Amino acid sequence: MRVLVIGAGIGGLTTALRLRHAGVDCVVYEQAGRIHELGVGINLLPNVVAELAEVGLLDELAAAGIRTRELLYAHRLGQEIMLRPCGLDAEFALPQISIHRGRLQAILLRAVQEQLGPEAVRTGHRLTGFAEETRSGQEGRGVRADFAAPDGTVLGSDNGDVLIGADGIHSAVRAALFPDEGPPKWNGITMWRGAADWPAYGGGDSMLIAGGNTAKLVVYPIGPGNAPETRLTNWALCWRTGRPGDPPPYRADWSRTADADDIARLLRHFSTPHLDHTALVRATEGIFEFPMCDRDPLPAWTRGRVTLLGDAAHPMYPMGSNGAGQAIKDAACLARCLSPGSRTGGDPAAALRAYEAERLPATSDVVIRNRAGGPEQVIDEVERRAPNGFDRLEDVIDPAELAKIVNGYARASGQTARGA
Repeated sequence: MRVLVIGAGIGGLTTALRLRHAGVDCVVYEQAGRIHELGVGINLLPNVVAELAEVGLLDELAAAGIRTRELLYAHRLGQEIMLRPCGLDAEFALPQISIHRGRLQAILLRAVQEQLGPEAVRTGHRLTGFAEETRSGQEGRGVRADFAAPDGTVLGSDNGDVLIGADGIHSAVRAALFPDEGPPKWNGITMWRGAADWPAYGGGDSMLIAGGNTAKLVVYPIGPGNAPETRLTNWALCWRTGRPGDPPPYRADWSRTADADDIARLLRHFSTPHLDHTALVRATEGIFEFPMCDRDPLPAWTRGRVTLLGDAAHPMYPMGSNGAGQAIKDAACLARCLSPGSRTGGDPAAALRAYEAERLPATSDVVIRNRAGGPEQVIDEVERRAPNGFDRLEDVIDPAELAKIVNGYARASGQTARGA
């Protein structure tokens, strides 16, 4: 079996590694002429780290990122709402790792090129079309994919048994399967993000989420700093700037930059006793602006020998550390279904149906839960009842009610510790 993967993001590269370990040949096509270490921080929860550990990447990920120890949910004025242990401290078998998205992508790319060969990832190839067809001299059907260079030059075609669309929220494969879907949906919230070398706080391995989902500040370290006492520290600011359902003000990608002056007045909305968040933002060289978008869950991902994966299948709001994680879990499931020894008996179409049957319902549930705020609903509920802060959390809400929200989300997204 030979698989064509469209997109060399986290989902596409993880798919290539997992297919390799399952004994399935594949090649990855990427429209960008070069893969840059773009983006800012993401979190890999323990059950996701386990999937990457299976392909031998645990030590490299841990060295490049931070083993997150705890997560603090706080009121926008700084009062503690909930402090939760993470990773090994929460009795998982593996750590939670916070890491720069670009560094993670570079680790995955290097592993793919080492294990599958330097030609396994072919950049500068934009998918222009695909079709199932009978392959000469062989029984059954395959998939032909057509490509062009960034300047439009025709680059020819390639053939495989399966085609995987792992090409992001603006997926060309998804657009071909669902041509009437339209653009991504904006929830009216704009997100600004960046990272800077900054003095460690909270032991150097703590994550902070302050404020509800319409006005939220997130800060956490994602890698070693330039000195022993510093960390590469990621921050994100979310603010409602439009109405849910409005068209996105611009294309949803990370190419749009902003300035700290643009958000200075918004930063004054928060109080963070653990660090000077305003100074952190001011120290950031590259600030990116992004409209928070997703898409409605699809009734199906698969058509014959073609299916979707990651953000192409289920783009979701960045809640609960689940975006990249769900793509990595997709890749693991897909590789199991396509492996020669799977219960589908090597039938590509049956394998894709089995993959969809397992992953589509689970990810659709996470998409819907993230629209409601994911686990960060605990902050929304407290701020709804106590907008001006509080002295005792117990006077505002029963902590058991908050624990129920967070634990329910963890179970739905497949992230529960031993004994939980």
